[in-house]
Amino acid sequence: MSTTITPSVLTGEDLVTMPDDGIERDIIRGQLRERPMTRRNRRHSRTTANLARLLGLWLQNQPPLRGELLCGDAAFRLKADPETTVGIDVAYISQERSAQTADAAFLIEGPPVLAVEVLSPNDAHQDIVDKIALYLETGVAVVWIADPELRTVTVHRNDSEPVLYSASQELRGDPELPGFRVKVADLFSR
Repeated sequence: MSTTITPSVLTGEDLVTMPDDGIERDIIRGQLRERPMTRRNRRHSRTTANLARLLGLWLQNQPPLRGELLCGDAAFRLKADPETTVGIDVAYISQERSAQTADAAFLIEGPPVLAVEVLSPNDAHQDIVDKIALYLETGVAVVWIADPELRTVTVHRNDSEPVLYSASQELRGDPELPGFRVKVADLFSR
């Protein structure tokens, strides 16, 4: 569960200067949110690696000007006013956003096309629901919630109801990730 702290003025750049003290921090709608470091188990790490690998293979087969894949709690400033800065497990950004962001930049300015959150054992339901709403309201085109324990992926878009895919089904990325197709079971396999 996260704790909300109301600072005087806090920016994404301020997050860089904060200590690496076992506390995860985001700025949501201008408020600092702190929570204990997420405990990621093997299933979480394996799922994140599989997602990055499979999305990377898809990306390699795209035409030039194909965008960029990021993982490992990539830092995004989703919105500047009020400041909204988060880390995303796996994200795909457009070529335009990639070209606008220096390689050494800490923050990627603006939302990704795809945000993937891989559930961890200590994730609170309400925190995930809030994150989905935040991503969609700030312009993320599609959000995937991968659950390694249940071996499911739930796809969220602004214009439709969420769709749940089980391990026996195929996940497709169209229209945001044209041609991306994968068996959901492959996201969770060893």
